Amino acid sequence: MKIVVLDGYGLNPGDLSWKGMEALGELTVYDRTSPSELMERSEGAEALITNKTLITAENMEALPDLKYIGVLATGYNVVDIEAAKARGIVVTNIPAYSTSSVAQMVFAHILNITQRVGHYAEENSKGRWTNNADFCYWDTDLVELDGKKMGIVGFGNIGQATARIAQAFGMEVLLYTSKEQSALPQGMRKVALDELFAESDVISLHCPLTPDTKEMVNAERLKLMKPGAILVNTGRGPLVNEQDLADALNEGRIAAAGLDVLPIEPANADNPLLGAKNCFITPHIAWATKEARTRLMQIAVQNLKSYQEGYIINNVAK
Repeated sequence: MKIVVLDGYGLNPGDLSWKGMEALGELTVYDRTSPSELMERSEGAEALITNKTLITAENMEALPDLKYIGVLATGYNVVDIEAAKARGIVVTNIPAYSTSSVAQMVFAHILNITQRVGHYAEENSKGRWTNNADFCYWDTDLVELDGKKMGIVGFGNIGQATARIAQAFGMEVLLYTSKEQSALPQGMRKVALDELFAESDVISLHCPLTPDTKEMVNAERLKLMKPGAILVNTGRGPLVNEQDLADALNEGRIAAAGLDVLPIEPANADNPLLGAKNCFITPHIAWATKEARTRLMQIAVQNLKSYQEGYIINNVAK
């Protein structure tokens, strides 16, 4: 089997091994593949492995040997699924590999905002504490999480992990979820979406991107939030209207935002959030701990191995 990895660098910049996949066939790994390079590199391949490289219906039609597409992520919108179904091409994804890492990043953002550890460490490296008149100093609000309300939008694997951490910090958990109250863990309360935005001290987004959830965080919802509230998005960038959030931050209508995802990645230079007040942006790395990437690699190999052995797992093109 000829296997081509179109953009392997994001998963494996050099600290993991492709040996598991090499054992399954003739493997070629490219760090990145541009649209103009896609067809030449994919010629004769039975299996294409992609992370962010788009594979369209036209691509599939021009690749008669293609039988399998492995997506190196949970989301699979980079592949035209309907076209794959029509051509009998199997498309697999990688579910639930980064739950703990993403939930950890949620609280990395929250703790950065409430304690500003990086800010004070940098100030001290410049000598500020050494030259301080008192035994301590602070120039930001320092916020205790215990007793605060944590609003979680979406209660899948990551939402559930985030909720457990919130409870460990002593936070009251409010949920916007399709699940019934009776099915929720003890101490977690189901509420309407606008109620969640109005009551929560911290809001974390973990819902899928759909026409209904696109830009669910907009000027109207931001007006519902408390002036001291924090918004965290490690889910999908388009859940948030960027200009509306930038305006709310710059005008001091909410306290801060911690974002790991944006609608366009890498960020455009004119993105209003890059210069917004109290907006802390990380470059889509919540998923990228070595532990999570190791699991991703293992699942990707198992997906392809299972296909070769005649039973298909994690198929999203059924």
